[in-house]
Amino acid sequence: MFNGFKKEGLELLSEFEVNNSKEYFESKRAEYEKYILEPNKAYVEEMGEVLQILTPNINAIPKVNKSLFKIYRDSRFHPSEPIKSKIGIIIWQGSTHRMQSSSFYMHYSFNEVFIATGIRNFKPPLLATYREYIKDDIKRQELHNILEELKTKGYALPEPKFKRYPRDTNPNDTHSYLYKMGSIFAYKTFKPDRIFFSEKIVDRNFKIYQDMFSLHQWVYEMTLYGNRNEI
Repeated sequence: MFNGFKKEGLELLSEFEVNNSKEYFESKRAEYEKYILEPNKAYVEEMGEVLQILTPNINAIPKVNKSLFKIYRDSRFHPSEPIKSKIGIIIWQGSTHRMQSSSFYMHYSFNEVFIATGIRNFKPPLLATYREYIKDDIKRQELHNILEELKTKGYALPEPKFKRYPRDTNPNDTHSYLYKMGSIFAYKTFKPDRIFFSEKIVDRNFKIYQDMFSLHQWVYEMTLYGNRNEI
């Protein structure tokens, strides 16, 4: 049963920022499992059930490499900082890889909670799909309208990733700025507070995901378009 994230878990993440080694982590593994891993699993189960109100076809799997992320970073890119001080949780829709599927995402660290919906980075195949998809004037207009509405509600959006337009697109198209995007998501951040440390965090996150659901659906339909093209 989920009853909130743990203050001890955040304190542990703060320690990992200072003592970032595999040896130190292993000395704290029992605490990690008790104060971070177990609450995360319970949250995934609870949040997954609640999100079925929005869409029944989601993947909420309380396992590492599924809805939970490894605590170890890839040593090829972070040889001096092998332990993460930020914990990610993802619940996604679709049969493709979790990071290339429309998702309800959260990560938290000692001093920040980050909530997002969409896809945070398009890999080349999905980027090509996205660019092809928004050549449709209606789809491009729909996305622009959704993003504008989310901004009026106080949600933040990523900046364009690319400076130039793709070769096969028309820079004179309405809302052509969308061609420069390398991801599509909306997000909100806040400090860990009393709600974060209680079961009420599920309700708060659900309301955010509910606000963003039109974006989630647009991105999900875009990924389905890509899957059809692969058949």
